[in-house]
This record gives sequence, C-alpha cells and structure tokens, in this order.
Amino acid sequence: MDFLELVKSRYSVRSYEPRPVEQDKLDRVLEAARMAPSGSNQQSWRFVIVRDPEVRRRLMAACADQEHVAQAPVVIAGVGLTPDHVMNCDIPGDAVDLAIAMDHLSLAAAAEGLGTCWIGAFVQGRIREVLGIPGWAKVVQVMTLGYPADSPRPKNRKPIGRIVCYDRWQ
Repeated sequence: MDFLELVKSRYSVRSYEPRPVEQDKLDRVLEAARMAPSGSNQQSWRFVIVRDPEVRRRLMAACADQEHVAQAPVVIAGVGLTPDHVMNCDIPGDAVDLAIAMDHLSLAAAAEGLGTCWIGAFVQGRIREVLGIPGWAKVVQVMTLGYPADSPRPKNRKPIGRIVCYDRWQ
C-alpha cells in the first residue's frame, strides 16, 4: 500500500480484539516514534508502554471511562520531559514534538495491521499517579494500540480548498 492510501485507511479504533500485540510489531512501531523529528533533536520525551490489564483498567478511569482504553492490549502514554519549554514561535515544544512522534507511531501501527486511537480526554494528575510519572513531567498524549475489532466509518473531511491558502491568508 502506498503512503497516501495508508494515511487514508488509518482510523480511530475504539474496539480491540483481545489478542496481544507481538513484540516485534511493537518494536517497529516504537522505532517509528523514536525516528520522529524533534526540536533541536532533543527527543525530550518518554513513552510508557502499558500492557498490564489492571493498570489499563485504572488508566480507563483516568481517561473519562473510555472502555477501549482498558480493552486495548497496549496503551502508550507520551510524556514530555520539558513541559516549560516554549519554542521561539510561542508554542510548547513537548506538545509539538510528541504529536509528531505519536503520529509516526500511529501510521507505523496502521502499516503493521494494528489500530490506534488518540486519547485526549484524560486527567493529568490521575494518569501521572497511575503510571508513577513525576510531577515535573507532563503526559501530552495517550494512545491505545491493538488489533481492531471494529470497522472504519467513512471519513468526513473538509475539501482541500477550505483548508489551504497560497502565499497569503485568505
């Protein structure tokens, strides 16, 4: 499958098969995240990989009780290590760098026949408590990972002309 087809086929999975993700597939997905660009190549992140069912259940409670968080065989927390760093453009660096890395991860997962779902509805303090993350670090993103048990819905995206301007804002 070519890259654009892969991007078009990726979707947010909210139901997972109970089978585990093979370590070699997980390793390739994590390698894709590791290779993502970051500001000044600092890679100021850490990924907490959660497989333990009890920990995933506790994460579900910290993630607005979204059942697929406990159901997915793997949950990944992307943690920023420099939460006070703001880039020259006035944007928090950890949020940008981890978004890039997690996107690499999600596309690599799709290439492996796995599904993911970005989880943004979570309580920072509860996630840090469940995962033992120190107070100075910040969880930027949580992502579920596993074999999809559902099917993609049709994607509804704006036409390109509504999201792109050339040379100046229009």
